[in-house]
Order: sequence, then structure tokens, then C-alpha cells
Amino acid sequence: MSASLTEPSNVHLTVAACQISAGADPRQNLATATAAVQEAADAGARLAVLPEATMASFGTPLHEVAQPLDGEFADGIRALADRLDLTVVAGMFEPADDRRVYNTLLLAGPRGEVAYRKIHLYDAFGSRESDTVAPGSQLVTAVVDGVTVGLATCYDVRFADQFSALGRAGAQLVLLSASWGEGPGKAEQWDVLVRARAMDAQAWLLACDQAWTQPQGPAPLGIGRSALIDPLGGVCARLGHAAGVLTGRIDTEAVASARARVPLFV
Repeated sequence: MSASLTEPSNVHLTVAACQISAGADPRQNLATATAAVQEAADAGARLAVLPEATMASFGTPLHEVAQPLDGEFADGIRALADRLDLTVVAGMFEPADDRRVYNTLLLAGPRGEVAYRKIHLYDAFGSRESDTVAPGSQLVTAVVDGVTVGLATCYDVRFADQFSALGRAGAQLVLLSASWGEGPGKAEQWDVLVRARAMDAQAWLLACDQAWTQPQGPAPLGIGRSALIDPLGGVCARLGHAAGVLTGRIDTEAVASARARVPLFV
């Protein structure tokens, strides 16, 4: 899906990052996600974002747990969104044609849904995501309560051009779901990158990571530090390493102001 660069009148939206720790069981992970999204809804959120790999953690045999977009996990996310009357974004794995899977973000809400397949695969720091995951190829945006949002996943954050492209496509908020691997300097890199990518998109950026989990080999299992970043790179809110729910309020006027003051998309 794509959107116009035309900016609407100022819109406010309460958003939440649901920082959870997923395990190997999709049903248990759905229950964990449901509790976190309920907490976000109780805090007034109209959009709740869960991490990459919410359905099943890395280190799980992904081709064995992968499900289609009309499977049990995705249907559970849709039912949750419908019951709470808000939009939910969750990371899941879809079967691909070659025994690999797609690393997918499902955005489901009362007024429709889209799915984004991760473009940049994490072949770095000793991991080889491309051995088990097939890459996507399409940028995705959608409109949620009058705000155009773009979708990105974890390692995508190292590729500035993807975020500039989302900004050019009209995204006023970029949702970044992640399972960011632990390691020397990785927390500092995460903090820098999420701020930089908000500035590249000239948009709000809501980054939701898996809560910190004890490392298990090269599998990226999360460090926490979910954050809400404004269009000029300011940190509006940030969680620590533990599971929790971050809520914040964004406005599209901040996007229009940043783009007028620093006209990158001309």
C-alpha cells in the first residue's frame, strides 16, 4: 500500500509499544501478547505494537511453527484487535516456498489490515537469518485513525534508505518491531539507530523490542529499550530491559513542522 505526501490536518494518536518476551509456543505467546495489548488499551492506546517474532522466538524451528495469514495466530491477533477496537501490529512467521519462512509484521485493526515481509535479513554478528528466512521486497504503509504509518522490522533499522522511502511515501509514524540481539555495544547501536531513522523518515518512530532475554548462541532474543522518537530524533519515552508497556501520544503537526524546517523530500 502507498500513500500521498499530502499532509492532513493535525491528528493526535495514542500509541503503545508492548515489550514482551516470546518463547517457542505460539499459543502461549498469543496469551502473553493479549495481556500486554489489554494493558495498552486500558491506557488509552489506539495502536499497540508488539515485537518481531511475537509468534515464536528465534531459536525455534521456524518452518515447523510458521503459519499462513489465515492461521490460528493471525486470527487471534485479529480477534484481539476487534475485541478491543484498536489496531495491533505483531511479528509472525509465514511459510515460504523453499522450507524457509517470511518474517512478517501483521497490522490488523477494525478498519482493515496489511502485512509487511522483512526486507533486510540479519546476516550479521554470527547470525544467518537468510538460512531460514526468505526476504520480502515491498515497502508497506497503511492509515490508522487518520495517521499514515510505515512498517519496518529489526535489521531494517540499519538501512537509512528504507526509512527515507517510507517518509517519501507519506509515513507520519514508522513502527519498528524488533528482536534485537544482545552483544557488545548493541544497546548503544540500537539507541542511536532508532533516533537516526526517525530523522531519515522525518516521522515519529515507535520501536518495540523483545524484552531482554538471556542470550542463547547467536539467536537474537531482545534487549528491551523500546522507545518513542519524535521526527527530529528526540527521545520522548523509553523502557528499560524488562517487559512492560510504553504509551505515548503523537501528533502529525510535528511531522509537518519537521519537513517544512528541513525539506528533505523535495
